[in-house]
Amino acid sequence: MWTRRDAIIGIISAAATVWTHARAGAQMPSSASALAPTGKLRAAVIASNPVLVTRQPDGTLGGVSVAMVQALAAQLAVPIELRPYDNPAQYNESLATDDWDIGLAARDPSRAEYLTFSKTFMEVDNGYVARAGAAPTSAGDVDRAGVKIAVAKGSAPHNVLQRLIKNAEIVPVPGGFEAARDALATGKADVYGENLHLAHRIADALPGARVLPGQFNVVQMAIGVRKRAADALPMIDAFVSKARTDGTVQKAINEAGLRGVRVPQPA
Repeated sequence: MWTRRDAIIGIISAAATVWTHARAGAQMPSSASALAPTGKLRAAVIASNPVLVTRQPDGTLGGVSVAMVQALAAQLAVPIELRPYDNPAQYNESLATDDWDIGLAARDPSRAEYLTFSKTFMEVDNGYVARAGAAPTSAGDVDRAGVKIAVAKGSAPHNVLQRLIKNAEIVPVPGGFEAARDALATGKADVYGENLHLAHRIADALPGARVLPGQFNVVQMAIGVRKRAADALPMIDAFVSKARTDGTVQKAINEAGLRGVRVPQPA
Protein backbone atom coordinates (compact mmCIF):
# COMPACT_ATOMS: atom_id res chain seq x y z
CA MET A 1 0.00 0.00 0.00
CA TRP A 2 1.24 3.47 -0.90
CA THR A 3 1.72 5.36 2.35
CA ARG A 4 2.39 8.96 3.19
CA ARG A 5 5.93 7.93 4.15
CA ASP A 6 6.45 6.38 0.70
CA ALA A 7 5.19 9.55 -0.92
CA ILE A 8 7.59 11.70 1.07
CA ILE A 9 10.53 9.41 0.21
CA GLY A 10 9.54 9.57 -3.46
CA ILE A 11 9.45 13.36 -3.42
CA ILE A 12 12.84 13.55 -1.71
CA SER A 13 14.37 11.08 -4.19
CA ALA A 14 12.98 12.99 -7.16
CA ALA A 15 14.29 16.25 -5.77
CA ALA A 16 17.74 14.71 -5.20
CA THR A 17 17.81 13.43 -8.78
CA VAL A 18 16.90 16.84 -10.17
CA TRP A 19 19.55 18.49 -7.98
CA THR A 20 22.22 16.00 -9.09
CA HIS A 21 21.49 16.56 -12.79
CA ALA A 22 21.39 20.31 -12.30
CA ARG A 23 24.71 20.23 -10.47
CA ALA A 24 26.33 18.11 -13.21
CA GLY A 25 24.96 20.48 -15.82
CA ALA A 26 26.36 23.44 -13.94
CA GLN A 27 29.80 21.84 -13.64
CA MET A 28 30.17 21.35 -17.40
CA PRO A 29 29.66 25.01 -18.38
CA SER A 30 31.98 25.97 -15.53
CA SER A 31 34.67 23.58 -16.80
CA ALA A 32 34.19 24.79 -20.37
CA SER A 33 34.53 28.41 -19.26
CA ALA A 34 37.69 27.66 -17.27
CA LEU A 35 39.35 25.57 -19.98
CA ALA A 36 38.23 27.61 -22.97
CA PRO A 37 37.82 31.25 -21.89
CA THR A 38 37.75 32.44 -25.53
CA GLY A 39 34.81 30.17 -26.32
CA LYS A 40 37.05 27.80 -28.32
CA LEU A 41 39.18 24.93 -27.04
CA ARG A 42 42.64 25.98 -28.23
CA ALA A 43 44.71 22.81 -28.25
CA ALA A 44 48.48 22.69 -28.76
CA VAL A 45 49.94 19.63 -30.48
CA ILE A 46 53.45 18.70 -31.64
CA ALA A 47 53.09 18.02 -35.34
CA SER A 48 56.50 16.34 -35.74
CA ASN A 49 55.67 13.52 -33.31
CA PRO A 50 53.84 10.77 -35.24
CA VAL A 51 52.64 8.95 -32.12
CA LEU A 52 50.63 12.07 -31.31
CA VAL A 53 49.84 13.65 -34.69
CA THR A 54 49.41 12.30 -38.21
CA ARG A 55 48.86 14.31 -41.36
CA GLN A 56 46.03 13.24 -43.62
CA PRO A 57 46.37 13.17 -47.46
CA ASP A 58 44.39 16.42 -47.66
CA GLY A 59 46.79 18.11 -45.22
CA THR A 60 44.51 18.03 -42.19
CA LEU A 61 45.85 16.77 -38.88
CA GLY A 62 44.75 13.54 -37.23
CA GLY A 63 46.12 10.99 -34.80
CA VAL A 64 45.70 10.27 -31.11
CA SER A 65 46.07 13.87 -29.94
CA VAL A 66 43.49 15.17 -32.38
CA ALA A 67 41.05 12.37 -31.53
CA MET A 68 41.35 13.25 -27.84
CA VAL A 69 40.81 16.97 -28.51
CA GLN A 70 37.75 16.23 -30.63
CA ALA A 71 36.22 14.03 -27.94
CA LEU A 72 36.91 16.57 -25.18
CA ALA A 73 35.52 19.47 -27.21
CA ALA A 74 32.38 17.45 -27.95
CA GLN A 75 31.92 16.81 -24.23
CA LEU A 76 32.37 20.51 -23.45
CA ALA A 77 30.21 21.54 -26.42
CA VAL A 78 32.78 24.03 -27.70
CA PRO A 79 34.55 24.36 -31.09
CA ILE A 80 38.21 23.40 -31.58
CA GLU A 81 41.15 25.51 -32.61
CA LEU A 82 44.27 23.40 -33.14
CA ARG A 83 47.63 25.05 -32.51
CA PRO A 84 50.26 22.79 -34.15
CA TYR A 85 53.96 23.29 -33.41
CA ASP A 86 56.63 21.99 -35.74
CA ASN A 87 58.80 20.50 -33.00
CA PRO A 88 59.07 20.10 -29.20
CA ALA A 89 61.33 23.15 -28.84
CA GLN A 90 58.68 25.43 -30.37
CA TYR A 91 56.02 23.85 -28.15
CA ASN A 92 58.17 24.53 -25.10
CA GLU A 93 58.69 28.15 -26.14
CA SER A 94 54.92 28.61 -26.34
CA LEU A 95 54.39 27.54 -22.72
CA ALA A 96 55.02 31.06 -21.42
CA THR A 97 52.37 32.52 -23.76
CA ASP A 98 48.60 32.33 -23.53
CA ASP A 99 48.22 31.12 -27.12
CA TRP A 100 46.49 27.87 -26.15
CA ASP A 101 44.42 26.27 -23.40
CA ILE A 102 45.50 22.63 -23.32
CA GLY A 103 48.53 20.81 -24.68
CA LEU A 104 48.66 17.12 -25.56
CA ALA A 105 52.23 15.95 -25.11
CA ALA A 106 54.54 14.19 -22.68
CA ARG A 107 54.17 14.71 -18.97
CA ASP A 108 57.54 16.43 -18.56
CA PRO A 109 58.77 17.99 -15.28
CA SER A 110 60.33 20.85 -17.27
CA ARG A 111 56.80 21.94 -18.31
CA ALA A 112 55.29 21.82 -14.82
CA GLU A 113 55.93 25.52 -14.18
CA TYR A 114 53.10 26.34 -16.58
CA LEU A 115 50.93 23.22 -16.68
CA THR A 116 49.21 20.73 -14.46
CA PHE A 117 48.86 17.27 -15.97
CA SER A 118 46.00 14.85 -16.37
CA LYS A 119 46.14 11.12 -16.02
CA THR A 120 48.17 9.39 -18.73
CA PHE A 121 46.17 8.62 -21.86
CA MET A 122 48.95 6.73 -23.69
CA GLU A 123 52.31 5.16 -22.83
CA VAL A 124 55.12 5.35 -25.37
CA ASP A 125 58.29 3.25 -25.36
CA ASN A 126 61.50 5.13 -26.10
CA GLY A 127 64.51 3.40 -27.62
CA TYR A 128 67.23 3.80 -30.25
CA VAL A 129 67.63 3.31 -33.98
CA ALA A 130 71.26 2.87 -35.07
CA ARG A 131 72.85 3.71 -38.42
CA ALA A 132 74.57 1.05 -40.47
CA GLY A 133 77.92 0.12 -38.93
CA ALA A 134 77.27 1.76 -35.56
CA ALA A 135 78.91 -0.08 -32.67
CA PRO A 136 76.04 -0.35 -30.12
CA THR A 137 74.08 -3.61 -30.24
CA SER A 138 71.42 -2.85 -27.63
CA ALA A 139 69.93 0.09 -25.72
CA GLY A 140 72.08 -0.79 -22.74
CA ASP A 141 75.21 -0.59 -24.90
CA VAL A 142 74.75 3.02 -26.05
CA ASP A 143 76.14 5.03 -23.14
CA ARG A 144 79.85 4.74 -23.79
CA ALA A 145 82.59 7.09 -24.92
CA GLY A 146 82.68 7.79 -28.63
CA VAL A 147 78.99 7.13 -29.27
CA LYS A 148 76.92 10.07 -30.54
CA ILE A 149 73.20 10.13 -29.69
CA ALA A 150 70.95 12.40 -31.75
CA VAL A 151 67.66 13.41 -30.16
CA ALA A 152 64.93 15.98 -30.83
CA LYS A 153 65.86 19.18 -29.02
CA GLY A 154 63.52 20.01 -26.14
CA SER A 155 61.64 16.71 -26.36
CA ALA A 156 60.85 14.43 -23.43
CA PRO A 157 63.49 11.91 -24.65
CA HIS A 158 66.04 14.75 -24.76
CA ASN A 159 65.36 15.67 -21.14
CA VAL A 160 65.51 12.03 -20.05
CA LEU A 161 68.78 11.35 -21.90
CA GLN A 162 70.36 14.45 -20.35
CA ARG A 163 69.77 12.83 -16.97
CA LEU A 164 70.72 9.28 -17.95
CA ILE A 165 73.71 9.58 -20.27
CA LYS A 166 77.13 9.85 -18.61
CA ASN A 167 79.64 8.87 -21.29
CA ALA A 168 78.14 9.19 -24.78
CA GLU A 169 77.69 12.54 -26.54
CA ILE A 170 74.17 13.95 -26.97
CA VAL A 171 73.56 15.74 -30.28
CA PRO A 172 70.32 17.82 -30.26
CA VAL A 173 68.61 18.14 -33.65
CA PRO A 174 65.23 19.49 -34.83
CA GLY A 175 62.36 17.10 -34.24
CA GLY A 176 60.72 14.94 -36.88
CA PHE A 177 61.43 12.10 -39.27
CA GLU A 178 63.60 13.97 -41.78
CA ALA A 179 65.96 15.46 -39.19
CA ALA A 180 66.33 12.09 -37.47
CA ARG A 181 67.01 10.22 -40.71
CA ASP A 182 69.51 12.83 -41.88
CA ALA A 183 71.42 12.78 -38.58
CA LEU A 184 72.07 9.08 -39.07
CA ALA A 185 72.50 9.10 -42.86
CA THR A 186 75.20 11.81 -42.70
CA GLY A 187 77.05 10.24 -39.77
CA LYS A 188 76.26 13.18 -37.51
CA ALA A 189 75.12 10.60 -34.98
CA ASP A 190 75.46 6.87 -34.40
CA VAL A 191 72.02 6.38 -32.89
CA TYR A 192 68.82 8.36 -32.63
CA GLY A 193 66.83 8.28 -29.39
CA GLU A 194 63.07 8.55 -29.81
CA ASN A 195 59.77 6.73 -29.55
CA LEU A 196 60.01 3.25 -31.03
CA HIS A 197 57.33 3.97 -33.63
CA LEU A 198 59.51 6.66 -35.21
CA ALA A 199 62.60 4.51 -34.69
CA HIS A 200 61.03 1.73 -36.79
CA ARG A 201 60.03 4.21 -39.50
CA ILE A 202 63.61 5.44 -39.72
CA ALA A 203 64.99 1.89 -39.82
CA ASP A 204 62.56 1.02 -42.62
CA ALA A 205 63.68 4.03 -44.68
CA LEU A 206 67.46 3.98 -44.09
CA PRO A 207 69.48 1.10 -45.59
CA GLY A 208 71.37 -0.82 -42.92
CA ALA A 209 69.72 0.98 -40.00
CA ARG A 210 68.28 -1.14 -37.21
CA VAL A 211 66.21 -0.66 -34.06
CA LEU A 212 68.26 -1.71 -31.06
CA PRO A 213 66.75 -4.17 -28.58
CA GLY A 214 65.61 -2.64 -25.30
CA GLN A 215 64.44 0.82 -24.30
CA PHE A 216 65.66 3.72 -22.17
CA ASN A 217 62.36 5.18 -21.03
CA VAL A 218 58.57 5.04 -21.15
CA VAL A 219 56.95 8.42 -21.86
CA GLN A 220 53.54 9.19 -20.40
CA MET A 221 51.35 11.24 -22.72
CA ALA A 222 48.88 13.47 -20.91
CA ILE A 223 46.71 16.55 -21.29
CA GLY A 224 48.54 19.60 -19.96
CA VAL A 225 46.10 22.11 -18.47
CA ARG A 226 46.97 25.75 -17.85
CA LYS A 227 47.33 26.39 -14.12
CA ARG A 228 44.62 29.06 -14.33
CA ALA A 229 42.23 26.18 -15.12
CA ALA A 230 43.59 23.68 -12.57
CA ASP A 231 40.16 23.39 -10.93
CA ALA A 232 38.97 21.63 -14.09
CA LEU A 233 41.54 18.84 -13.71
CA PRO A 234 39.17 16.35 -11.99
CA MET A 235 36.84 16.64 -14.98
CA ILE A 236 39.77 16.16 -17.37
CA ASP A 237 40.92 13.09 -15.43
CA ALA A 238 37.43 11.62 -15.64
CA PHE A 239 37.41 12.29 -19.38
CA VAL A 240 40.80 10.57 -19.83
CA SER A 241 39.66 7.56 -17.80
CA LYS A 242 36.59 7.21 -20.00
CA ALA A 243 38.63 7.61 -23.21
CA ARG A 244 40.96 4.84 -22.05
CA THR A 245 38.13 2.41 -21.34
CA ASP A 246 35.58 3.21 -24.06
CA GLY A 247 38.00 2.57 -26.94
CA THR A 248 38.64 6.19 -27.96
CA VAL A 249 42.41 5.98 -27.44
CA GLN A 250 42.84 2.44 -28.75
CA LYS A 251 40.85 3.23 -31.90
CA ALA A 252 43.08 6.25 -32.60
CA ILE A 253 46.20 4.12 -32.02
CA ASN A 254 44.94 1.47 -34.44
CA GLU A 255 43.96 3.99 -37.11
CA ALA A 256 47.41 5.59 -36.96
CA GLY A 257 49.12 2.19 -37.12
CA LEU A 258 51.35 2.98 -34.15
CA ARG A 259 54.03 0.66 -32.77
CA GLY A 260 55.54 0.69 -29.29
CA VAL A 261 52.57 2.47 -27.68
CA ARG A 262 49.65 1.29 -25.53
CA VAL A 263 46.69 2.40 -23.47
CA PRO A 264 47.69 2.40 -19.78
CA GLN A 265 46.27 -0.41 -17.70
CA PRO A 266 43.95 0.55 -14.83
CA ALA A 267 45.84 1.07 -11.57
